[in-house]
Amino acid sequence: MAKRRAKKQEQSHSEGFLEALNEVCKERDISPDVIFDALEAALITAYKRNFQSAQNVHVMLDRLTGDYHVYAIKDVVDEVYDDITQISVGQAKAIDPEKEIGDTVEIEVTPRNFGRVAAQTAKQVVVQHIREAERGMIYDEFSSREGDIIVGRVERVEPHGVYIDLGRTEAVLPISEQIPGEKFEYGSRIRAYVAEVRRTTRGPQIVISRTHPGLLKRLFELEVPEIHDGTVEIKSVAREPGMRSKIAVWSNDEAVDPVGSCVGHKGMRVQNIVDELRGEKIDIVKWNEDPAKYIANALSPAQAISVAVNEEEKVSRVVVPDGQLSLAIGKEGQNARLAAKLTNWKIDIKSESQAGEDDIDDSMDVVEVEGSEGFSADSPDGYDSPIDEIADETPEEDA
Repeated sequence: MAKRRAKKQEQSHSEGFLEALNEVCKERDISPDVIFDALEAALITAYKRNFQSAQNVHVMLDRLTGDYHVYAIKDVVDEVYDDITQISVGQAKAIDPEKEIGDTVEIEVTPRNFGRVAAQTAKQVVVQHIREAERGMIYDEFSSREGDIIVGRVERVEPHGVYIDLGRTEAVLPISEQIPGEKFEYGSRIRAYVAEVRRTTRGPQIVISRTHPGLLKRLFELEVPEIHDGTVEIKSVAREPGMRSKIAVWSNDEAVDPVGSCVGHKGMRVQNIVDELRGEKIDIVKWNEDPAKYIANALSPAQAISVAVNEEEKVSRVVVPDGQLSLAIGKEGQNARLAAKLTNWKIDIKSESQAGEDDIDDSMDVVEVEGSEGFSADSPDGYDSPIDEIADETPEEDA
């Protein structure tokens, strides 16, 4: 009677486990075979640990009924020296007449109370594999979003970084990837650039950035429909996070002004991005395939008079009006530095009175240019004024 009751309990455990397993696998999109294979291996370990067995065993788990059987694997030998791993040829033939010396025989050794051990082991294996499967799906989801923008909420602020809640997981914003001086409050919404997704023993680690040049590019793609549909292209980005940035844009349609598209009516489009980046100033310049004109544009809001270029060595010399030298160089050299990053050219800036013929060697081609094309954060009326007005009205000492 007790044996029958125990058998019914084990069958009930098996059926319940199988039903729960299949349901979880469907919900999590996990193959049941993956869990069954892992469970068989785990049951072998559980059997040896709980029943102090040194036998070489094999566990059979029925995929349809959930029934399990433990078999001891023994070598067929002429003379037995180890009862645990060997069986005589006579005993083997009693089980299977075709067995010969050198073959193996499987003998069922399933303990009566193995059901409890199996159920506990099954639970641990299923939980572990569900966790691993979820980690794998999260990794796949976010690794495909590297180079994209994600939105999350500040979960906690720690000395080494800020942790952002993304719903199913969290991301870390290291101090090195934070805009200088930026403050974070619990629960506040934040947009950031997915810089890297790493596999770790604790699951995927998502590293995000607020300083990456890609963040600025993606913000413009989201804010400017002409960039999103491909009419306007962002050719280059240079950033000094929290202070100033420059982007170079180009239009594939002559009827569409690339700079105006990025600025928006009364500067609303670019101002939204400035607000997102906590007041970071943004200059928008027109890209040009002619390096001399491109360099002149990159130095906006300063108005270049001429640009000499050596295309082989990528070095240039720019002449600006006497009153705009400090404007071209910028405070602590920032404007010139960003222009060099934007164009990937070395730029030497001279005023008209400083410039001389000796500054230009035979390898340089001199191009006369007519000012700069673009909009600047230093406009007297914000982003609603053209660059030629800025150059005229910005005092040299404030550059």
